[in-house]
Amino acid sequence: MENEEENRERKVTTRFKPNEFKVLDTRFKKTRFLKMSEYIRCVLLERPITVNYRDKSMDEMLEELALLRKELNAIGNNLNQAVRQINSAHGNADNRLWLNLLSIIGSKVDPAIGQIKERMQNFSEIWSQKLKPGEASAVQ
Repeated sequence: MENEEENRERKVTTRFKPNEFKVLDTRFKKTRFLKMSEYIRCVLLERPITVNYRDKSMDEMLEELALLRKELNAIGNNLNQAVRQINSAHGNADNRLWLNLLSIIGSKVDPAIGQIKERMQNFSEIWSQKLKPGEASAVQ
């Protein structure tokens, strides 16, 4: 192994065509390296390179989870508006206001929560298909 404290004194300059550099840059971005020079040095010296693989199906799930978060925020806003209406009655909340709140919950919140549960069930099925039985216990 070389001495890590030793300074690098030699410099090599290499020119690439635009498409060659694009390939090199694409490969570099898939690794853990922060500097291109580190990556090139490891390639040239045949050292091990850790490549980060990206699961594109996770992108779709993350987008869907972001949508679910927005939907949950909308549900919370609807509930807050209904409670404000009841509180604006200054302690004189009658049965009509409570029934109004329950109708809002029944008409808007329950179907949205049902959709969220369905989507989450779909995610769990996708995740369980990706994990083999032995891998599932290792993840926990």
